[in-house]
Amino acid sequence: IMKTGARLPRGLRWLGLMALGGVSLAVQAEEKIVLLTSWYAQAEQGGYYQAQATGLYKKYGLDVEIRSGGPQVNGMQLLLSKRADVIIGYDLQLLEGIQRGFQAKAIAAPFQYDPQGLLTHADVTSLQGLKDKTILVSSSGQATWWPWLKAQYQLSDAQVRPYTFNIQPFVVDDAVAQQAYVSSEVFQVQKAGVKANFFLFSEHGYPPYGGILIARPDTIAERKAAMAKFVRASMEGWVSYLKDPAPGNALIKQDNPKMTDDLLAWGVTQIREHHLIDGGDAASQGWGTMTDARWQKTRDFMVSAGLLAAATDWKQAYTTEFVQAMQVKP
Repeated sequence: IMKTGARLPRGLRWLGLMALGGVSLAVQAEEKIVLLTSWYAQAEQGGYYQAQATGLYKKYGLDVEIRSGGPQVNGMQLLLSKRADVIIGYDLQLLEGIQRGFQAKAIAAPFQYDPQGLLTHADVTSLQGLKDKTILVSSSGQATWWPWLKAQYQLSDAQVRPYTFNIQPFVVDDAVAQQAYVSSEVFQVQKAGVKANFFLFSEHGYPPYGGILIARPDTIAERKAAMAKFVRASMEGWVSYLKDPAPGNALIKQDNPKMTDDLLAWGVTQIREHHLIDGGDAASQGWGTMTDARWQKTRDFMVSAGLLAAATDWKQAYTTEFVQAMQVKP
């Protein structure tokens, strides 16, 4: 008989047994999972907050804690140091990490397309019109989408200036273009009254997924059932969020008091309109799906851009075991 207050081994499915009138009553424990997002709470994380708000995680026996990321948070470092069980990350950074020997694997791709793109003033009507523009690129952009854009449209590193997540340099200078998320900076610029165009890179051939779910191989091996339930519950959360985002949005605003209703509504609209979650392979294979062919396209781009050594075992970066037969759809 276990003493009151005794600590149970991690992952134990039963909290304890109580004898009552000769009948054993089993109380099922919820399995704790810490999810670290890639940014402050916003619509791009709506499915996870929705799964929390509507009880989907609890339905699957999970106690999920959502922690917000941000510009000063190194998600991969926190994952590898076991301070998070799952992180939202990006396939380019993951593949680069695999090259460096990191122990991490993608377990699902909720965003079939990256929300990243370029914001230009109204005079630029295509990505071919960037040759005489200053382009604001963040440090992470330098190692992800910029090599692709530069090669595709014969641009130069001399055109690049740092992007500091402040839209004012773009607002005041017609000769500037800047990186942007379709669900974020595009909205800010519209509110500022600037006539602008936005080009979503994925609609022009940029191959990576968007925010992918990443876990450590040891977590996948030791907590396989919990990871499968987490992926399914999260994707069901996305289905629910895009139908009625109100429950998830309430939690998002709790975690990020600066978030506004109009920005959340814009983000949801853009996710729907650009089919960021239900497009591509997800339309036929279920939301969150990943394919070898898609990962290889990203690998091939990285090798051609000098971002990844050709000998890197890129298939170590992901597992499709949790999504290949899941078939979560509306």
